[in-house]
Amino acid sequence: MQGKLMTSTDKRKVLVVGMGATGLSCVRYLHALGDEVTIIDSRDVPPGLKALREEYTDVEIITGTLESPLYESADLLVVSPGVSIRTPVIAKAIERGVEVAGDVELFARAINETGANVIAITGSNGKSTVTSLVGKICKAAGKNTLVGGNIGKPVLELLDEPVADVYVLELSSFQLETTQSLSTLSAVVLNISEDHMDRYSSLEDYAGSKATIYNNCKHTLINRDDDVASSLVSGGDNVVSFGMSVPKTDKEYGIDADGLFIVCGTEKLLALSDIRMLGQHNIGNVMAAMALVAPLTIPLDVISGVTKQFSGLAHRSQVVAEASGVSWVNDSKATNVGATIAALQGINRPVILIAGGEGKDADFDPLGKVITQYVKHLILIGRDAKLIEASAKGVECTHAASMEQAVAIASKAASSGDAVLLSPACASFDMYNSFEHRGNVFSEAVRNQVIEGAGQ
Repeated sequence: MQGKLMTSTDKRKVLVVGMGATGLSCVRYLHALGDEVTIIDSRDVPPGLKALREEYTDVEIITGTLESPLYESADLLVVSPGVSIRTPVIAKAIERGVEVAGDVELFARAINETGANVIAITGSNGKSTVTSLVGKICKAAGKNTLVGGNIGKPVLELLDEPVADVYVLELSSFQLETTQSLSTLSAVVLNISEDHMDRYSSLEDYAGSKATIYNNCKHTLINRDDDVASSLVSGGDNVVSFGMSVPKTDKEYGIDADGLFIVCGTEKLLALSDIRMLGQHNIGNVMAAMALVAPLTIPLDVISGVTKQFSGLAHRSQVVAEASGVSWVNDSKATNVGATIAALQGINRPVILIAGGEGKDADFDPLGKVITQYVKHLILIGRDAKLIEASAKGVECTHAASMEQAVAIASKAASSGDAVLLSPACASFDMYNSFEHRGNVFSEAVRNQVIEGAGQ
């Protein structure tokens, strides 16, 4: 997948596989370079089709299939993150030696020559939170900062702006599969838990795709509490770690012996009481953000000032209501087992848990063990509800046909001092358009049934 930076003099035949926002950004970028671009998508009417036809009348568009003789003649395949490079027609092209890249790889080839700083974040959970916090810290420090990737703008659209001081990129395993050349100032794999097992053959396979974020990295950050994530790095002078333990060296971020402060080595950085986000996992997210920006030598008062004001992102352990002593928490972004485990461990209250959806071939047994420890009533929705129920033996369980029904059941089951937590451990697409849609339906149901119903 290696290749040189393409310029307008390197006219190639390029086949972009997969439309959507990323595919469209690739077409725009490659077309501007003067390449001969064709785009193909298995869907009959993929998103962005109308806009693409109107904007680029000279771009050939193939829909309803991924099969095409163009794989034989293409100089370059640019594969969107939603399409696996193990798709037979793509895998065969790779075997024949056809170059394959993704949008992040194209971005890397362009930006590496500028000398700009890139901070890259991946992991099963917490990517968006850490990316957003890092971006806010850099901006508050007066640095021209652009944030994108798996959050916000596709990375190639960042190239439409003047070269930034810092690029903060959230990268998924899908994006990293086709990325080889990205050079970073600092990078992290926040954690690894089972996710996308419908796309990867094993947890090791999934972790390996994320490990490429450490290629060409000046300052490597690892989570020392995560055995799989930390095993992706063999060590070295440029490695720094974060975790919930007391640091042993000045290259470790952690918690002080009194359990009151985030520290680096022995230096106190931030009181835990100043973190507005719920859960121990968000303490780790704050540590990671602090460590990632450390090479930029941003003053501590700037870092702590931003962090104290940062309340997190919507749909991520977000308290949407407090009523009759019950907290209602929207954690719809928890689309895998690890995220829901982290949410449950961070609530510090008896929990009524709403979970379920598309399980993506995940193993729910680890979640079941945590449910039996923290959950007083389990409410299940969606396609794979029975799989979760089977893993959580001995816990009172109710099935709901809709989110509205789930909220109604939870309202009756909850007592003062409890938390009702939507943390599905599953994708949303069996019932909703996205995790945002699912979270919004939950929040609306809480507003209608709990807040307005109580006359608050």
